[in-house]
Amino acid sequence: MQFDWRALYGPALTAATALVAILVDRHFIAVPNPAPLFFCIVAFAASLSGLASGMITAAIAITGAALFFFNHRITPGYDTADLVRLLMLALTATGTAAITGLLRKRWMDAFAWERRHHATAERLSAALDQVDIGIVLLDADTRAEFINRAFRDYFSLPDEKAASKPPFIALMYHGRDTGAYELPEEELNAFIAQRMEMMRSGDSTPININLADGQVLRFSCTALPDGGRMLSYTPVTDLVRHTDDPARADYYRSLRGSRGLARHLRAAE
Repeated sequence: MQFDWRALYGPALTAATALVAILVDRHFIAVPNPAPLFFCIVAFAASLSGLASGMITAAIAITGAALFFFNHRITPGYDTADLVRLLMLALTATGTAAITGLLRKRWMDAFAWERRHHATAERLSAALDQVDIGIVLLDADTRAEFINRAFRDYFSLPDEKAASKPPFIALMYHGRDTGAYELPEEELNAFIAQRMEMMRSGDSTPININLADGQVLRFSCTALPDGGRMLSYTPVTDLVRHTDDPARADYYRSLRGSRGLARHLRAAE
């Protein structure tokens, strides 16, 4: 187990401060009560290395203060005021070490959880970039928090635009402006309005989207607990066989995603 040298900083600094204060007070000039400085060092030690270092620093601070007050008068010893000051120092230094050390532990635990969460999110993002299903995650304001590689490829979406967290309507207009949809121009606005309404209402009814390059994607919207949406674009082009009668293409498209398609294809063969 590796030793944390930072745990020595607080105790060493406190001991050095107490020693300097005692020597200067005895041999040079009168030194004021160093207790406020001890409090700062105790808080520093607990924040730097945790509760144990803070408690050790507090104990050294109390010991140093006791030695300082012992010879701070004409005759060695303590009076009632000195004992009260030492008691207050002991309570305050111990409380400072405990509170600061516990806050540090909570902060470190939160940081570790955030780091694990970030690592998990990175792995999930990398995994979603490997699938052929387009995935878009929208926040409650319909801005895209995540767009995977498949969606970017299907709609020729530049990485810079994807990283800018565009709203869903901007993604729709991008597809329109790049000619991604296999739709007449006069039908595009109605198509975009329909998609926006489905997304806002959380309608999970799947619809097929024909792309200009011949691909067919099945669009589905899933409402998330935080008010966001998960949009999926599943490629279903291969569900229509190229050997089928082109005159019946609309019929085969109507069977996409249903069990009836498999039964019909087996019967046709």
